Amino acid sequence: MNKYEILKSMIDEGNQIVVFTGAGISVASGIPDFRGEKGVFTSTKKDEFNPEEVLSHSYFTSHTKEFFDFYRRKMLYENAKPSLAHKYFAELEKKGKKVVVVTQNIDGLHQAASSSLVYELHGNVHRNYCEKCNRLFGIKYILDSKEIPVCDKCGGVIKPDVVLYEEPLNEDIITRTISAIMTCDVLVVVGTSLIVYPAAGFLRYFRGKYLIVINKTETPYDNMCDLVINEDVESVIKKII
Repeated sequence: MNKYEILKSMIDEGNQIVVFTGAGISVASGIPDFRGEKGVFTSTKKDEFNPEEVLSHSYFTSHTKEFFDFYRRKMLYENAKPSLAHKYFAELEKKGKKVVVVTQNIDGLHQAASSSLVYELHGNVHRNYCEKCNRLFGIKYILDSKEIPVCDKCGGVIKPDVVLYEEPLNEDIITRTISAIMTCDVLVVVGTSLIVYPAAGFLRYFRGKYLIVINKTETPYDNMCDLVINEDVESVIKKII
């Protein structure tokens, strides 16, 4: 069997599957990744902005207007649609498999593809809340706002419900993620370089049958895997459906 047939057979064997995704799965949806050739971090002029600094809690607090200027331009893709890969993993549920999606992405595309159980490690751009009264707002409110978005009821600053640098991950999501990885029989890692911690470290809890990585570049976990395919995610999925 070739590597695509092996991938399909491994997924077919799985009953409890965890799909662990990063930015690479959303590139086909028109959302740039972070460290690729046209990624957010590589396409931003370093003398203009340091993305990791701008997307930090301290920068949000101290330079709120500049944060939102960058955030609207680089992080919000209101009209993005699920890719073939998003849809493929959602479809596995219809075949009777228990599928848990653990994603580092904040774009909400797994839910849009109808995946029913999604653990968002870093939040979701479609959820925003007033820091003063906790009122919720959608992505359009942020895009339509001028400079700093504020609550139309109490005037409080609205914060995206995403995990910024310097902020901790949600403890409940961490617990659920580790439990899912520990109890699944197939773990498919898709479109992530596995260099962002603590998220990448969760793979060490895997005790199942097949650990699979599909990513354009090598990852630090490749030598632990049962199958590694260093190719574009979308092209791989096209070959197995």
